[in-house]
Amino acid sequence: MQLTFLGTGTSQGIPTVGCTCPVCLSDNPKDQRLRSSAYITQNDTALLIDTGPDLRQQMLTNSIIDVDAILFTHEHNDHIIGLDDIRPLYFRRRSNIPTYALERVHHDIKRRFSYMFGDSVYPGVAQIDTHDINQDTLTFDIDNIPITPIGVIHGKLPILGYRFGKIAYITDASNLHESQLEKLFGLDIVVINALQRKKHHSHFTLDEAVTFIESIGAKTGYLTHLSHLMGFHDDISTELPDHIKVAYDGLVVHD
Repeated sequence: MQLTFLGTGTSQGIPTVGCTCPVCLSDNPKDQRLRSSAYITQNDTALLIDTGPDLRQQMLTNSIIDVDAILFTHEHNDHIIGLDDIRPLYFRRRSNIPTYALERVHHDIKRRFSYMFGDSVYPGVAQIDTHDINQDTLTFDIDNIPITPIGVIHGKLPILGYRFGKIAYITDASNLHESQLEKLFGLDIVVINALQRKKHHSHFTLDEAVTFIESIGAKTGYLTHLSHLMGFHDDISTELPDHIKVAYDGLVVHD
């Protein structure tokens, strides 16, 4: 199984529009972060996690030409608003693309992209089949890839992370209930958000993310959804234990 980080930045991305801080002006490609998204592949099966505003660019950069299903973490703009850019994938497949998300998230998607659904379908748009799931949904398979939804708290908003065999992807977390932590034991790889160093109402800080990785005993942890306030990729990397790493756009990891 392979996970490709399509984007590792926060909702504003790095560089942030109009910002002249050293991180936003950095010429290190690892400091240039699109909005968070990931691509899971195993054999001929490909799963996309979230469709943020940079999706077209991410697909072109990573030569993505097919997706068998889309998994949404939640409905915030930086995680869904690029959905329309799946049209070339739909045209190539010639069949609807299944999506998996909380019922609330699918309801919001249908409201924002009303022209893709029901009697309002506009000619030439992509078509999706929505499958509602939640944190109590049992592990299900897509082409032999086992997927377990993970209940995550994002500030006060319940959202989802996902486990794929020995890999878990969680973003925008500020807390996880004990019942959900039990789903994360025995991981080879865990991806977790680390927004900044200062306490935040809806995201893990750097210290909180490190503590989380240690608490579940994952062999390797990767930090994502970083803001420019976190600092330079290379500087953060020197502060971390050997088994915890700073993800960057285009990074590919294998289980």
